[in-house]
Amino acid sequence: MSGPELELDEFANNLRQEVLLNADLEGEEALLPEAFTRLMLERLEEAGEIEEGYACYHRDRGIEVSGYGLEEDAEVLDLFTTTYRGEIPPPTVGKPDVEVAFRRLHSFWVTASDSYHQALEESSEVFDMAIRIHQVRRDLAKVRLFLLTDGISRSEFRAAEEVDGVEVSYHIWDIRRLHRLAVSGQLREPIEIDFVSRFGKAIPCLHAPGNGADYLAYLAIFPGDVLNDIYAQYGPRLLELNVRSFLQARGKVNQGIRRTILEEPDRFLAYNNGISATASEVRLTDLPGGGKAIRSIKGLQIVNGGQTTASLHHAVRRDRADVSHIHIQAKVTVVDEGRLSEIVPLISRYANSQNRINEADFSANDPFHVRIEELSRTVWAPATGGTQRQTKWFYERARGQYADALGREGTPARQRKFKQEHPPNQKFTKTDLAKFENTWDQLPHLVSRGAQKNFAEFTLRLSTRRKVVPDDIYFQQFVAKAILFRRAEKLVSAQNFGGYRANIVTYTLAYLAHQTAHRIDLERIWREQDISGALSDAIVQASHEVHRVLTNPPGGANVTEWAKKEACWDRVPLSPARHGSTSPTGLSRRRTYWAGSAQSPLPSGGLPSRGATPLASRPSRASRFWRKRDAWGSGQHREALNRMRLSDHMSKPRARARIDRAAPSRQIRCLVAENHSAVVADGPLGAVTGAHVAVEGAEQAAWLVALHAPDCRAVMRCPSVMRSPRRGHT
Repeated sequence: MSGPELELDEFANNLRQEVLLNADLEGEEALLPEAFTRLMLERLEEAGEIEEGYACYHRDRGIEVSGYGLEEDAEVLDLFTTTYRGEIPPPTVGKPDVEVAFRRLHSFWVTASDSYHQALEESSEVFDMAIRIHQVRRDLAKVRLFLLTDGISRSEFRAAEEVDGVEVSYHIWDIRRLHRLAVSGQLREPIEIDFVSRFGKAIPCLHAPGNGADYLAYLAIFPGDVLNDIYAQYGPRLLELNVRSFLQARGKVNQGIRRTILEEPDRFLAYNNGISATASEVRLTDLPGGGKAIRSIKGLQIVNGGQTTASLHHAVRRDRADVSHIHIQAKVTVVDEGRLSEIVPLISRYANSQNRINEADFSANDPFHVRIEELSRTVWAPATGGTQRQTKWFYERARGQYADALGREGTPARQRKFKQEHPPNQKFTKTDLAKFENTWDQLPHLVSRGAQKNFAEFTLRLSTRRKVVPDDIYFQQFVAKAILFRRAEKLVSAQNFGGYRANIVTYTLAYLAHQTAHRIDLERIWREQDISGALSDAIVQASHEVHRVLTNPPGGANVTEWAKKEACWDRVPLSPARHGSTSPTGLSRRRTYWAGSAQSPLPSGGLPSRGATPLASRPSRASRFWRKRDAWGSGQHREALNRMRLSDHMSKPRARARIDRAAPSRQIRCLVAENHSAVVADGPLGAVTGAHVAVEGAEQAAWLVALHAPDCRAVMRCPSVMRSPRRGHT
């Protein structure tokens, strides 16, 4: 067997192990094809081949589908079918198998575009997929059919076709193609365009003189129809190395740009600032009358002007605008391929300095991620299960780091030792990190938008904060969030809801974070490397309430789209719990606030937010209680609250708070949640030192707040459910 074949077999085996691990983590060991589909969709999102993808298997007479995705403007539909064998060496997937898979997938699209959803169970994910396809059937410009397989396809390229005015294209991602992408050292296949062969003409340009710099620069004028055609094919992939451009262009149209396109196209060049682009390679050609032109370009990325490009495309699609007479100025910077991820964010940053604080990149080269990687290689997790063996949680800052590190161990014995030290189920990626943190920060609607979009939002939130450096405590509590999330995945899977597991998990944990005011005891989870039985029960109970809200969107809307909206999250915490107490007994004894300097270590509870910053960021939609609490008093008053301690014992029918020490002439007030009564110590605190304050209501929460008492230290024993007061109870 030759070297390349051995490499492919090793890659296929690593992929198979990852599928088995993911299936085990999901609690669905028997559904390996679905685990493979989810893994492939994640890879395709990361490679920029698709905007989003959801695994959703369905088979009926003459039809079969494994997943779907719909770009934000509802013009491009992606459908996926999976052929998973799990064999080493990878088997051949013959042409007949490919044809059958595509035919059944094509039939599903046709059937779903009709009224197939009417024959499906409304609470199922398949119904959600089918009705969504039916709803957008008249808006579609493209349908892309993907075959995902761990085998080797021998099928020849299949040309795109037009069906009722919709372009239908066929794409095969087999193990060889995935392997080529992995060994190329790139996260994605580069965008390569030959202007002469595709458009019949090169792009005239001016070449800036070289000054020994590590880049080349060209000034060019792009015809509007050329730029529109490129964006129509590649979409957000043109913008993926710069998060701000990626998010800005996504489904949004600048009305000023649109008006110029429709009403004054001849003035577009004068009014518009144009675009800034980068490339890894540019080939020039001579023009007949003299001068140079760009014949082809490789690794094209738009780093400034994403909204201009997207608005141009939308004007063509939605307004039927003629952009052939529009011209856009462009600066094209050629940078070595290995430095693209480093240089692109800098070019974007300095091209528009007023937005500098918002700049971020997809490369995970930010010092924050580098530091997380360093911590993951040095911080040992506690031994569990009565053993003395400690392990580490491995952060894959870049795809494939775990497999590379394992491969470098050489001998089987050393590889076994590596796996014992770094268990495969203790590996997490940058998109996992963003998912866990945004869930904890009560942003489940962002998590529901997909791995890459959520990571982009997380990166922007990170970039708007002061420079922070994660420390050991932050890493430990982050790992606790990872353990919490993964245990919740298994618990939710066991409820057999029939779908939407990813949405239910993030909403459930965000709900519990809200209900407990971030007092879930992360230190205990880290120490035990597991969650308590009480917390497990709370997750199960809350998941049923969350499932009810998610699967009953207003107006019969699509569940997946409903979960992406902040309005969905607004509804969840306001829903009355139907399963008794949804707050665990294992709550933390403290809610600590961070007051560090710009260069101080990142605190242990999470990313800092604006204003008075808790370690675990408050929800973006803060409750009235926390807004009043954070606006109240001086730093001295706030410090008094910071010293509060909550007892682990929260199951008593009557809660008591003891004032251990207080300054004279200070008063204490009790802020109590709805439907609760309280006996409040009145008068100067000096007169009640050592007294008890009783708070009734074991089934609901009571918040004891020391107002106007900077010297007060309170030890609180609270009921089992910690809830912020609702409107009108302040």
